[in-house]
Amino acid sequence: MRVALVNPRWDYRHSIYFGCRAPHLPLELGYAKALLERAGHTALLLDAHSLDLDCGQAACTVAAFRPDMTVVCTAPTYLFWRCAPPELRVPRELMDALGDRGGTRIAVGPHGSVTPQTTLRKLNADIVIRGECEEAIAELADRPAIQVQGLAFRDGDRVVVNGPPRATAFVGLPALQWDDGLIERHAHHHHRFDRPFSNPGAEVEASRGCPYACTFCAKMDYRDKYRRREPSLLLQEIDALIAQGVTYVYFIDEIFLPNRPLLEALRQRDLAFGVQTRIDLWKPEMLDLLGAAGCVSIEAGVESLTREGRDALDKHCKLSTDELADRLVRARSTIPFVQANLIAMADDETELVGRWRERLQHNGVWANDPVPLYPYPSSPDYWRLFGPPDEHAWERAHAHYLAQFQRFSEIQEDCPLPLQHLEALCCQK
Repeated sequence: MRVALVNPRWDYRHSIYFGCRAPHLPLELGYAKALLERAGHTALLLDAHSLDLDCGQAACTVAAFRPDMTVVCTAPTYLFWRCAPPELRVPRELMDALGDRGGTRIAVGPHGSVTPQTTLRKLNADIVIRGECEEAIAELADRPAIQVQGLAFRDGDRVVVNGPPRATAFVGLPALQWDDGLIERHAHHHHRFDRPFSNPGAEVEASRGCPYACTFCAKMDYRDKYRRREPSLLLQEIDALIAQGVTYVYFIDEIFLPNRPLLEALRQRDLAFGVQTRIDLWKPEMLDLLGAAGCVSIEAGVESLTREGRDALDKHCKLSTDELADRLVRARSTIPFVQANLIAMADDETELVGRWRERLQHNGVWANDPVPLYPYPSSPDYWRLFGPPDEHAWERAHAHYLAQFQRFSEIQEDCPLPLQHLEALCCQK
């Protein structure tokens, strides 16, 4: 079977999107391609975002490949599944441009994972894969949808939801091998600020899932159970990237936990890297090893500056606010860029936040302007506010967010539009 795997060229105008706008390696499509080719299928991985191809150009490239099925992402790579653009404007534009030239049309991503029927309708897709998608894509190349678990698909006039969201085994996923041209174009070093750079960067995944269940995190039912990748496969992938000229990798793990064997292995390589983590899980000596291993960037979730606020978010943090600050400053002693992420919380007074940010910045640690909380439909916060997600879940979350806040984060658009307006834009072209 011939399978096209497409990451669209993303457009974030008027979106509340919190993530980075630069192209990132579409890891989920890379894994799917490796599994498909291992099973004897032919796969095209088209990263239209990296190639700067608009939807029409991407659709023509896919059509020339003559696929039996086409997979389209609804979020810009796994790194941003937990904070995806709520709107489905871009994947819908690609589906419309493709028409019937792509064979069976399959959507993967966080939208279909939590609201499968709505995603099918909005994208006019044939199949939605719920949850982690790599193994399901390979299975769909071998057998009918009815025999594959974790899907939503059309059966005449009705929609069949075939089981809960999937979780990939992950541990043994193949070491990814990227085309030289794709790596050469990947000039972005995600979340790196320590110095100018010219060599390519890349993203890798050492673990998946998180053992914690913070209320704001959009990972219910998928990307949930913590799994650690087989070290030899991970290091094989990293060594291949180094051979292609990569000098920096970003671990997209939901939570990069202390792992002495991995850090010792990275210490032997000429490679800088960045991570997302919780600073309270790192003892001072392990933070020193993290820096010695080549870490140049930490994005650490602190979220609230009061114990009550952290408890309300189900952080289960055992350190005090002062101890968290001390741990961040310790990390900064060996790691060039350390950021403490804050969420806008009612109990965190403006004066308190200002003093804490000033203290950290005096010690070289960056603490962001607190980010307003978006109740993603796959987060516990959404369930607390509205109950189980229904066909209007994304619109409801979006309207709630826009009504709550008059001022948005420094990383967001100044004038985000209502979700209905954003998604209507794709029908006006």
